[in-house]
Amino acid sequence: MSDIIRIYHNPRCSKSRQTLALIESAGIKPEIVLYLETPPNEEELTCLLNKLGMSPRELLRKGEDAYKEQQLANLDLSEEALICAMVQSPKLIERPIVEKGNLAVLGRPPENINSLL
Repeated sequence: MSDIIRIYHNPRCSKSRQTLALIESAGIKPEIVLYLETPPNEEELTCLLNKLGMSPRELLRKGEDAYKEQQLANLDLSEEALICAMVQSPKLIERPIVEKGNLAVLGRPPENINSLL
């Protein structure tokens, strides 16, 4: 397993900042991916979902305007359609995601990432 810790980070999000601080307080300098600026593509997001053990619907931020505008609550939408929506509108991706090797954890709450440190 790779020792590199990667955080999909939004500096404007308090949970994301707290999660980054937790990683750094453990003496780790993570690779920081500003996912709003460089969003994952469909393949990368699918890989992250597999590592998280989550479905696309579980990773959606349901409070975002794009969620309502794109009618993503529609249960008839396929997983592929939801992934495509998150790639096109990365604000829809729940954050922060911390990845290490074949594992990933959602940092909500930030302490969730302790299993990776």
